[in-house]
Amino acid sequence: MKRFILLIIATLVACEDSKKKVETPAGNEWDLEGWELIWNDEFKNPELNLDKWSYEIGGHGWGNNELQFYTDNDSTAFIEDGNLVLRAKVVPQGTGSPNNLRYFTSARLRTSGKGDWRYGRIEVKAKLALGQGIWPAIWMLPTDWMYGGWPQSGEIDIMEHVGYDPGHVHGSIHTESYNHKINTQKGGSLKLDSVDTAFYVYAIEWFEDRIDFFINDDKYYSFQNDNNNNFKTWPFNQRFHLLINIAVGGDWPGSPDETTSFPTEMKIDYVRVYQKIEL
Repeated sequence: MKRFILLIIATLVACEDSKKKVETPAGNEWDLEGWELIWNDEFKNPELNLDKWSYEIGGHGWGNNELQFYTDNDSTAFIEDGNLVLRAKVVPQGTGSPNNLRYFTSARLRTSGKGDWRYGRIEVKAKLALGQGIWPAIWMLPTDWMYGGWPQSGEIDIMEHVGYDPGHVHGSIHTESYNHKINTQKGGSLKLDSVDTAFYVYAIEWFEDRIDFFINDDKYYSFQNDNNNNFKTWPFNQRFHLLINIAVGGDWPGSPDETTSFPTEMKIDYVRVYQKIEL
């Protein structure tokens, strides 16, 4: 009888523990009590999963006077050793007049139409590309652009890093009222060690009333919804999708110089999206 009671107690404890953790397909456990995994890519297959990702292609500057031409070439985005690798390199590419020729190539991937979410926890485990003029980013844009073009419908920058300031990682938002074009942007930052050789988990937790920014377990910034009915300050009540890219050059990082080493890479161990469990 005593052994039977102990067995019941052990079973109840195990059931309680199972509620507190989410086991991913990779076999790792992440303590996320109250969250459910709803979308992920662990990059364990030899090729990029095009049911989850699309390439963006072009070299028109992307609104920031960037210098790269984004391609769908498998030398700029590929799977290696269980990681998604984005690579920026020196390869002249482009068409038309010399003004349209770009001397660098890179990759920009997005989940639009294949992974679109409103609210939740979005996390990406990554090593970053470094170098003067190198601008890796993990970020989100609206899928439906309900309030108009950028910045009216919003932007969420989960992680940005510019090479002239190694290890200084930024998280921010952009809206009509708050954006860098008018010097009213909102965001925070942390100084990290070895961002090119160590994996960090860059994440947001996005709710109706705020967006919290994390690196590993550290919450370093929170953007509050100051008016639920004002899209100029809070357009974040619509679907957004995820983007991952390495830009070369641009208004913020400046151009590469003789100190910049090519090729340079960003490695992604996984992408996971969680939804808050309603009690």
